[in-house]
Amino acid sequence: MLLAAVVFSDIAWGEDFLNDESDSEQTAVGTNDPIEPFNRVMYTFNDKIFTWVLNPVATGYSKVLPADIRTCVGNFFYNLREPVRAVNCLLQGRFRESGLVVSRFFINTIGGVVGLGDPASSKCKIARVKATLGETFSVWGIGDGFYLVVPLLGSSTLRDFSGDVVEAYATTAYYPWNDDLVTSATVFGIQDVNYISLHLGLYEDLKSMSFDPYVALRNAYFQSRNTMSDNVIISHPTFNINR
Repeated sequence: MLLAAVVFSDIAWGEDFLNDESDSEQTAVGTNDPIEPFNRVMYTFNDKIFTWVLNPVATGYSKVLPADIRTCVGNFFYNLREPVRAVNCLLQGRFRESGLVVSRFFINTIGGVVGLGDPASSKCKIARVKATLGETFSVWGIGDGFYLVVPLLGSSTLRDFSGDVVEAYATTAYYPWNDDLVTSATVFGIQDVNYISLHLGLYEDLKSMSFDPYVALRNAYFQSRNTMSDNVIISHPTFNINR
């Protein structure tokens, strides 16, 4: 789970808001960004890693593997995180959605060949459900803290980043490749490169749409959360594969 997962989730959810007007409106309202100088340094670091490493590798990867195969790879990794989403739904009191996530997991694991396919969406019309531990903390009354740009991870808040760390340990606990650090790192690298390869050009579009890409990403992150309720069911979830 490198820069790609979070950066592209910011872009995807906030793309409609990324214009000069939305930038000024969000700045006027104010965001809790007390460590902005540090965050800007981390944004620049992440930007260079993406531009010089991740994007070129993903571009080459996209020329080797057809889009259909890369989509199957993305489905596989998404399906692996369904148990964590189901638990988060339970912790938030969203019992119906938890049942839907469990149903999706079993349908796609069995009928979708260990999650490579998504018959739960295409055949059974069970849409993907958004549920994170950060949202669970919010339901429990825990505040955001402050905005944080995490090296190699991207936009977050103190609360959401804490939730991501816990989720990472919870999810990887049942991954079959956890015994070998090199293998684990390679698998996660493939996951992120595969994800970027399916959405080439989005980050460049974001940067070209705003005078200040740092502010645009920050705004996209907060606006995406403000415009979606915790109980939303995503009908066409193209992005945010780690959520």
